[in-house]
Amino acid sequence: MNRRLFTFAVLSSFMLFGCDNTATVSASEGEAAPEKVTASNDDPISIGYSDWPGWVAWQIAIDKGWFDEAGVNVEFKWFDYSASLSAFASSQLDAISVTNGDNLVNAASGSEGIIILVNDYSAGNDQIIAKPSVTSIADLKGKSIGVEKGLVDHLLLNSALADNGLTEADVTLVNATTNELPQVFTNDSIDAVSIWQPNANQALKNVPSAKAIYTSADKPGLIYDTLAVSPASLSAHKAEYAKIIQVWGKVVNYINDPATRDDAISIMSNKVNVPADQYSAFLNGTKLMSLEDNEKIFAKSDELSSIYGSSYHVNQFNIDNKVYDQTLDIDKLIYPDLINQ
Repeated sequence: MNRRLFTFAVLSSFMLFGCDNTATVSASEGEAAPEKVTASNDDPISIGYSDWPGWVAWQIAIDKGWFDEAGVNVEFKWFDYSASLSAFASSQLDAISVTNGDNLVNAASGSEGIIILVNDYSAGNDQIIAKPSVTSIADLKGKSIGVEKGLVDHLLLNSALADNGLTEADVTLVNATTNELPQVFTNDSIDAVSIWQPNANQALKNVPSAKAIYTSADKPGLIYDTLAVSPASLSAHKAEYAKIIQVWGKVVNYINDPATRDDAISIMSNKVNVPADQYSAFLNGTKLMSLEDNEKIFAKSDELSSIYGSSYHVNQFNIDNKVYDQTLDIDKLIYPDLINQ
């Protein structure tokens, strides 16, 4: 479920504010065999997807043959997340599964993705976990917190602090890669970690009586997971992307229907080799977005309930933390027309 790692080019920008721990992925960990559905003789639309429930959900449509039924020729390619960002940046993919925040970082480095669909928002899978002596965010004042700087759970932490009248100046941040944070949390000098699943569960296991004191469920809309398309592909294939969006609506209905939910979870858990009961818990921390939900999310607003407002917020976070140094034209990176059809 480790969906939020940056490419090397993006990570290098973190050096601007002193990050010296970065997550990297080797080439051998990247692309797997594509899942291709042939509905015509045209070259397929290539979409990168990765290990996060809102994106693994596409596997249901792949296995059920729904893209073929819809008459759209699409090829889903399975990646480690950071490798998919690299592939999109080098024009090896037409579209990519990406958080709205990471889509901004891509755009700042010259690789624009136009968001046409929101798959989900994180609804509890991103967590601030504290040791027993810390019972609230307010208790973090003067404490040391482990976090991977610049990534989305740094954003979650800053939001939690702000909601409780604190800033980063009131705490000490200890930078570490996310997969190291469960072990970092065992250090006596660390009072809390800001971390996402499944690493969050490991952190809870490593420190008896530790608990989550704030999660993404407390800030719905802060972290959106999306489908972003290259401008050239969107211009050439709007009709096909409209069909892909309709298939997504069918996927969400299949997952949410009690009669088919178990089959949906079985397909998703098999894709990532996780027991179905464990995967069901992960899915509960992910709020899937139906097409009706998307209509509301694509309505322009400054609030986190809008993909615009959320992205405005993350853009400012990235500027403040020197992830990039020039504000982006957020409206240019969001295309609501296909949803609004």
